[in-house]
Amino acid sequence: MSGAKGVTAGIIYPDHAAEDEYPRAADLLGVHLPVTHVYGTDLHAVPELLDLGRPDRLAAGAAALAEHDPQSVMWACTSGSFVYGPEGARQQIDQLASAAGVPASSTSAAFVDALTHLGLTRVAVAASYPEDVARLFVEYPAAAGIEVVGMSSAGIDTAAEVGALTPEQVVDLAVTHDRPEAQTLLVPDTAMRTLGVIPDTEARPGKPVLTANRVTIWQALRLAGSRPTSSVLGTLFAQRQDHARQ
Repeated sequence: MSGAKGVTAGIIYPDHAAEDEYPRAADLLGVHLPVTHVYGTDLHAVPELLDLGRPDRLAAGAAALAEHDPQSVMWACTSGSFVYGPEGARQQIDQLASAAGVPASSTSAAFVDALTHLGLTRVAVAASYPEDVARLFVEYPAAAGIEVVGMSSAGIDTAAEVGALTPEQVVDLAVTHDRPEAQTLLVPDTAMRTLGVIPDTEARPGKPVLTANRVTIWQALRLAGSRPTSSVLGTLFAQRQDHARQ
């Protein structure tokens, strides 16, 4: 592991589910990832998700993180960002950056930036959401020129249910919905605990697997000016980034 001592990246997390992934990653990477919470709904439904990502909620989250003097701030919620569409999600990020006074981003944007970083353009999506919400996620990378070759929906209604999945269920949800023509698999829900199963989820399909909390952490640290590496956090945190496939 290569650390980044003194780096602080703030995390705004919706309600409670898998926020314990952030202190776990912070210990692995030698960084500080303070988490603050905003509260709305844990229901995977579009009206509720639009309400969850309101500018005033995120501004309150940024204010709560100010005591930590973060070098970047992340909205650690995929569905609470992509439901706004690409343009609305970008506006959400700009508003959060303005409120925080430091570079900011969201999990949805982090997925696209991670794909660009790795040079990957064909993806499959293994979503925990109900199908209507999952399809909105698919539209987000597609708008950035990413080819989505397959999408599955587990139809799970709440973040609490996703957070209760066992490690075996998480691995199965991901890898059983891979597509051979996809260069990578996207698993887009920060309510899902995936850090502990990264080796299995990448080894079984034999390709990079990008999960929501992991791309959020990577983006948070990148925006803070840091690129720590870890042998246990998979392709995105590998020492060499030469995994793009033709």
